[in-house]
Amino acid sequence: MNINRMEFLAWMERLMTRLDLLGENLTDLQKSKTTLDGEELLDNQDVLQMLKISNRSLQRYRSDGRLPYYTISGKLYYKLSDVHGFIRNSFKSPASRKRDKK
Repeated sequence: MNINRMEFLAWMERLMTRLDLLGENLTDLQKSKTTLDGEELLDNQDVLQMLKISNRSLQRYRSDGRLPYYTISGKLYYKLSDVHGFIRNSFKSPASRKRDKK
């Protein structure tokens, strides 16, 4: 099966057009991330990957009230600012944590 140069160029042009459309769709998807009050919401997988923790640890942080979460249509979400606050609080020195509890 031989393809002449014109057929090949036409085929490549169609392929490039489709790739451009896919790129535009991906850009639209990234722009339409889930938000609440103008803040980006992260799902469980996002937080697990961000914090590099197990599912059980994340569940413990929720149960202890250390990481606020929202349930929307049966799915758990976390505000990005809450996750950043959780990270900042985790970096406090152990001595200052003991003083805060008193």
